[in-house]
Amino acid sequence: RKTIPHQGFQILKNISEKKPFGGFVFTSNVDGQFQKAGFSDDRIVECHGSIHYLQCLQNRYTDADYIWSAEGVEVNIDDTTFRATGSLPQCICGGLARPNILMFGDSDWMVLRVHKQRQRYVEWFQNVIKNNGKLVVIELGAGTEVPSVRLESEGMWYKRTRSQSTVHLIRINPRESEIPTHLGPDHVSLDTTALEALTKIEEALLHLKT
Repeated sequence: RKTIPHQGFQILKNISEKKPFGGFVFTSNVDGQFQKAGFSDDRIVECHGSIHYLQCLQNRYTDADYIWSAEGVEVNIDDTTFRATGSLPQCICGGLARPNILMFGDSDWMVLRVHKQRQRYVEWFQNVIKNNGKLVVIELGAGTEVPSVRLESEGMWYKRTRSQSTVHLIRINPRESEIPTHLGPDHVSLDTTALEALTKIEEALLHLKT
């Protein structure tokens, strides 16, 4: 939660803000770095939730999907035992609270917040497609072990097939930058870091204007 976003976030934000339909972030990160970097909360999908929100550990509010902000909540961790010390966050029911994030084998994660984010995302995408907009998906550091973001990136190509819109994928990953051949040739894979790639993209865009 205390991590400071690197310059690549600002570069990406500047690029997206100059486009006719703006941009939309789809991220599996749960650390809220995009919001911290100044991206609009209305243009972000956090598909695995966020550590900046809490929910009831006992899941007593499933029907209402009760989720609240973790602002002001601090949990101290012993660096030697990696166990929490002191008081733990509590729910209004009197029990413990937990981060509103999807964990492995987690059937108790409350999804209402992410569902609302996805609704806004779908509406934005449909507006782009309706107006035959051109989409460029810049995928940063998404691996194959947990492929949520990679599948979403590739899925954008399929979703546009019945329109005049175009979708191009730029996959940036130092180790897993391959793009499936069935998506066609109009995509780019860069086996480098996000910051280095974004810096070069920014330089290339500036060069096009001169």
